[in-house]
Amino acid sequence: MKQPNTVYRKNSSLIIAFLTLVTATLIVGLVVAYKLTARNVEVDFTVKKNNVADQSVISPYNDLYRNKIFEINSYSGLLDSALAKSYTDSIFKNFKFVSKVVFYQVIVDSPPNTDITNNLAVKARSIQQYFPVGHTESNARASEEVNTIDLRQMAEKLNSYIATYDTTRGPGIDQPASFYNTRPGKVSFLNIPSNADLKSYHDLQASRNSGLFYRQNMMTFYLDPYKVQIRNVHPELYTSVTLKQVSYDPPDIDHSKVITDEVALPGAFSDYKLYFSSPREYLNSEIYRRFLPVAIVIFLVYAIFMLIGWLIYRNLSVNDKMFKLQYDFINNFTHEFKTPVSVIKIAGSNLKGDNELTERQRKHYGRILDEEADKLNELMNKLLSFTQLENKSITIKRDKIKVEAFVKGYIDTFKIKYPLFKLDYAIEKQIKTFETDTVLLGSVFQNLIENAYKYSHPDRKELFIKISLEKRNIIFLFTDKGIGIPKNELSNIFRKFYRLENQYNQNGSVGLGLAFCKELVNFMEGDIAVKSKVDEGSEFTVTLPYEN
Repeated sequence: MKQPNTVYRKNSSLIIAFLTLVTATLIVGLVVAYKLTARNVEVDFTVKKNNVADQSVISPYNDLYRNKIFEINSYSGLLDSALAKSYTDSIFKNFKFVSKVVFYQVIVDSPPNTDITNNLAVKARSIQQYFPVGHTESNARASEEVNTIDLRQMAEKLNSYIATYDTTRGPGIDQPASFYNTRPGKVSFLNIPSNADLKSYHDLQASRNSGLFYRQNMMTFYLDPYKVQIRNVHPELYTSVTLKQVSYDPPDIDHSKVITDEVALPGAFSDYKLYFSSPREYLNSEIYRRFLPVAIVIFLVYAIFMLIGWLIYRNLSVNDKMFKLQYDFINNFTHEFKTPVSVIKIAGSNLKGDNELTERQRKHYGRILDEEADKLNELMNKLLSFTQLENKSITIKRDKIKVEAFVKGYIDTFKIKYPLFKLDYAIEKQIKTFETDTVLLGSVFQNLIENAYKYSHPDRKELFIKISLEKRNIIFLFTDKGIGIPKNELSNIFRKFYRLENQYNQNGSVGLGLAFCKELVNFMEGDIAVKSKVDEGSEFTVTLPYEN
């Protein structure tokens, strides 16, 4: 007969769809996360090159250009060779890329009579060169020619500024820039005259008064870009950061294997650039390093979803099993009630019928009514006792019993009930008495003996009961030669409403017998265990605390 459908159904397609969806989401998440991470690394390769350029070149250069050089202005043209030596030593110490400093003591005089452009006469009273410790100058003549050119260029800037200087308004916002002269490889600076000096220069430029002159200081700083200390602050992105000329064109490279970029340098370093390169395999290690935490988070989310799915599936499975157990319980319990009720109904109908009954028939129907009523009462008592045990609403009534008499009484009862049932027992000699609840222990004996008879082949209905002592426990061993219990069912047989599916258990069981035994034994602070082999028999071991 086909088993009817229950409310809870296992839908394998739905489970597979859920697993597929979650796994597909995991894969898509990993792929998207990896691509975003790779993109992020490439963007950082492009953006963070500016950090390297700033800390290696731009910041030190700006510090020299905007701060250190400007200190010359504080001397107001009174800088001498000794002070200049001290000042240049600090420059060489703090800025390794400065290779030489030329110091000019400058005289500003009225324009010569032959000058038709009204330019001031800007001349060098003395020129001194300073080098880092351990350096020697090898070409003094070439240096002198260059030095003269630097002075002429600064003189032109000074004259141009003074010619346009508005004595009524004072200096403009572009004043400092007018006293710098920046060219590839060097920076010249003339200390900025005060406003009064600028007015005097303006008047001197126009009056041609001879014999008047003013002192200025000028320095030219020679910068060697190859002495710049390149700081690769992002070694995870760049394997190589080198200084190249602006005109440098790298040889043909495979951009699928190598990624490159560059940053142009400012001011006196404008003829050079920083060149960045890294093999893509190197960047892959950085991608994997950044991707790993993201992947771990994605896997954790995946694991959480799988755990939730498993918990839902387990809950549905438990509900399904419980529903089936309850369904079977109702069916079997109804059958257990229906059979004696039907018999009682038939016997009652015969008793109240119109036909005259003999004394033998009357006694027969009375016996039937009594037996069926006992069955109903036993079933109800078992359910009631089970409920009381679960709710801990009964107490143990300990009585001292004679063990052999107790066991022999149940064996004699079942021999009368089942004449073909072979029952025997053995008790260790030292066991005479035992304090226990006779009702509870009797229920255990009754259920285990009943099961041994019920689940045995007709020609092998045998049970042997052995009672022994082990430490401070008394052991009741029930060994039969029944049909046995499959190994995968051993963990389930003590569950409430659980029934083994076999030819001996189609009807007449509600799955409470062994569950009831376990509750009884546990309530008496003992334990019950089972060993079994299919078609060879089972061995139930009941262990209880021994008190005589």
